[in-house]
Amino acid sequence: MKSLVRWGTTMSLIASTLLTSWLGKVPKVLALPEADIIKLLQTVPVFTITTEEGGPLVATIEDNQKVTQVFMSSQDADGFLDKLRQHQPDVGNKVKVQAVSLGEIYRFALANNSDVNKESLQFVYVPMKSAIDSAKKLLDTKGQEYKGGVPLFILRGGPENSMLTIQQNEREVIPLFFEEAPIQAITEKMKKDQPNIVKSIKIEVVPLENVIGLLQTKNDEALKQIQLVPPEETIQFIQNKIKLEQAQES
Repeated sequence: MKSLVRWGTTMSLIASTLLTSWLGKVPKVLALPEADIIKLLQTVPVFTITTEEGGPLVATIEDNQKVTQVFMSSQDADGFLDKLRQHQPDVGNKVKVQAVSLGEIYRFALANNSDVNKESLQFVYVPMKSAIDSAKKLLDTKGQEYKGGVPLFILRGGPENSMLTIQQNEREVIPLFFEEAPIQAITEKMKKDQPNIVKSIKIEVVPLENVIGLLQTKNDEALKQIQLVPPEETIQFIQNKIKLEQAQES
């Protein structure tokens, strides 16, 4: 761990007070190129409810705003679909849970909101309950409040309150975790390896929506170092899917 983990630049841009939530309304001018943002988001599988035609299941709420949900957890998406089939079988039996990358969601949102001939579609991200509980607990210890959004967990420490970076091949990345457990494990390991900075180590919470908004409005090369780390449940889902596909091919 000593050779792989260290403190990088302060990168004060990332903070829990940044911007308002990004819910699919994409500005016309992006600070980072669209391809860079999609590449960063592409590594995160998320789950949507799709129709027989392959499009997202859309609900109309107040003011005729059209919304679709994007689940961070496959289990949550399955649970939503089960309830839909119970209460609205005419709809629920015609839709399914579909895994798609967050990058594709972003690309779809960008295209949808830039087409003047289409009505704007709002993407609502549904966080895992366990992540919300962790975020509330961490924020409460700091006298802060959870105000919605998908919590991401980051680690700061060292003499300059810098962000944790991890050496990945020839590149340093700044990991942002979708759940607290893995970053808590890193924290405990670092406390043993670097006891001199124990008091400065702290886990912070920042909404995913703010990070995406930041990518859209700030021109900073350090942002390209961000790596979103999916929850363990999602990693297991993808691994099981790959094994199933391999078994079917053999």
